[in-house]
Amino acid sequence: MTKLMMTLALATLALGGVSGAQAAPCKDAKGKFVKCPPAKPVPCKDARGKFVKCSAPGAKPIR
Repeated sequence: MTKLMMTLALATLALGGVSGAQAAPCKDAKGKFVKCPPAKPVPCKDARGKFVKCSAPGAKPIR
């Protein structure tokens, strides 16, 4: 029983390590690795539904 548990634990660790190593880096049109562009900022709206800066009081980000 302990051998089975050890085998399952090692398999879980191995699969977890592989998925982290396979993270998709950014590539250009020619397939070369490039630096990923920064993420777009999420716009925010106030209680009235108008676009405002996210630092404004009462502003909530929209998805």
